[in-house]
Amino acid sequence: MLKVNKKVEYALMALKFMAQKESDDLTSAREICDHFKTPFDTTAKVMQIMNSGNILNSVKGIKGGYSISIDLSKVSYLALTKMIEGKELGSICQTSKGICDLVHQCNIANPMFNLGEKLNNFLDSLSIQELLFGEEFCISKETTTEKYRQING
Repeated sequence: MLKVNKKVEYALMALKFMAQKESDDLTSAREICDHFKTPFDTTAKVMQIMNSGNILNSVKGIKGGYSISIDLSKVSYLALTKMIEGKELGSICQTSKGICDLVHQCNIANPMFNLGEKLNNFLDSLSIQELLFGEEFCISKETTTEKYRQING
């Protein structure tokens, strides 16, 4: 299963929240935190990163906040993840200490490399717009809760 970093989740939550508002409405990091109960410092940092990456515009001041500055169909999930995490995605055979010690004897190293390539290609072709609002990804909250219970007992 693909593990999604919490910062990336907060970015996606914020983008979907802002995209569902009127286009000229500004959204503060505090508003996102209050709505989703996310940690302020992390959420604010994610918003700043997206502002630096030209996904968001920021307006300073008491009535300031953020707005989406780019068509979300032009931003891939992979690009957003790289922006938020500040690094390339690791390969499947990579550990926190580097390449897996078994890679030279492993009989599935090539298939795993191919899997990693296919996943990266898919994530690079998946736009944020499609991920957040595409019909093929739309499932109800009840379905999500039920699937979570089935998986986690």
